Amino acid sequence: MRYYPVAIAVSLLCAVSASVGNGAVTPPAHSAVALQEQGRAALLAGQTQAAIDAFETALAIDPAYTALYLDLARAARNEGLQGKAIHYYRQALEREPNNFAAISDEGEALAEKGALEKARRNLARLKSQCGDTCAETRALTAKLAEAPATKPVLTAEAVTPAATVTQN
Repeated sequence: MRYYPVAIAVSLLCAVSASVGNGAVTPPAHSAVALQEQGRAALLAGQTQAAIDAFETALAIDPAYTALYLDLARAARNEGLQGKAIHYYRQALEREPNNFAAISDEGEALAEKGALEKARRNLARLKSQCGDTCAETRALTAKLAEAPATKPVLTAEAVTPAATVTQN
């Protein structure tokens, strides 16, 4: 019983020091930032594969750098790989759930893929968190406005091959 106040004080000290360490945001590695800039320059020059290589190398150096996932997703969208881009956006959102750029860009990729209902969910999420005047909200709204409303999303059941029997 006489150690009870000391035990409480020590446990309180451990809890406070642990929570301070978890809340700290570490800056990205300098080499990862340099590779990111190199990848962005390659992406602007139209060299998508060189950009992807630079982004993946930077990600190997600093896997906690969320902006690299966004850059990889944009590069995948340039290649026409919206599914892969959506995967990268979701990884970015796992790290930063309220990243407006990731929410908006994921919605754009979903709209490009034809999943308009899911893209509208992203738009609703953006409107509730960011508002109607946010740049990301306006970009996703414009993308949804230009997306064709009649583009069907194909499922495996919708595309069934004709069964034909041939004799050898």
